[in-house]
Amino acid sequence: MSVLQFVDSHCHLDYDEFQAEFDAIIERAQNVGVTHMTTIGTSLKNFPNTLKIAEKVPFIYATIGIHPHDAEKEKDATYEDLANGAKHPKVIGIGETGLDYFYEHSPKELQQQLFRLHIKVARDFDLPLIVHTRDADDDCLRILQEEMAIGTFKGLIHCFTASKEFADEVLKLGFYISISGIATFKKALELREIVKNLPLERLLIETDSPYLAPIPHRGKRNEPSFVVHVAEAIAELKDCALSKVAEQTTKNYFDLFQKIPR
Repeated sequence: MSVLQFVDSHCHLDYDEFQAEFDAIIERAQNVGVTHMTTIGTSLKNFPNTLKIAEKVPFIYATIGIHPHDAEKEKDATYEDLANGAKHPKVIGIGETGLDYFYEHSPKELQQQLFRLHIKVARDFDLPLIVHTRDADDDCLRILQEEMAIGTFKGLIHCFTASKEFADEVLKLGFYISISGIATFKKALELREIVKNLPLERLLIETDSPYLAPIPHRGKRNEPSFVVHVAEAIAELKDCALSKVAEQTTKNYFDLFQKIPR
């Protein structure tokens, strides 16, 4: 068992890719020092399955949210739908939500409406907002700034791939930034340079598994145990000890997700 402790702040353990060997996947994560995982809600339809995993495993927590890809499918979602989930003791965040103009599986206006709905629930329940943004950074930042002016809320940008300018602005809002396996890709030069200069005190690590497996597992199905490679990449970029990255990112996770018992 590793003496270092890590947290996978964003994974999708309810996805079909994990079900055949779920127990083994969780065991592998524990064996490398992963103490907590957050399985992320992406649709109200599938939320019961997401929650079931969190209820089954003491150190796994869940969120409730509608991914921007599914905004069209769940356009009739209400404040009460999200709020009812937010009341559950194992639900520690709202999302993932946000904007995705790369695929635009749902209309932009509808994505924005649901994004603001999620923000209101996050604000009212004092839960972190988990934000997905792809090819939509201007609108995403504008909405976050407008909503922050209405009333403060906390959150993070998950699977960060945006610009330094975007990072600087969300840090000003008090947000955290979550780094995924993309930071291990040698050709992700711009991202790696940005990560090098982001404050470690505001970083989390994630797998976004089953997607985005880091080097040396790139091209394979990702899983929570691989989050260690993300931490290793950050340590390399910042020229610091892996233990420092493990300790600080784990602290950041608990500082942000305060609903989790210490």
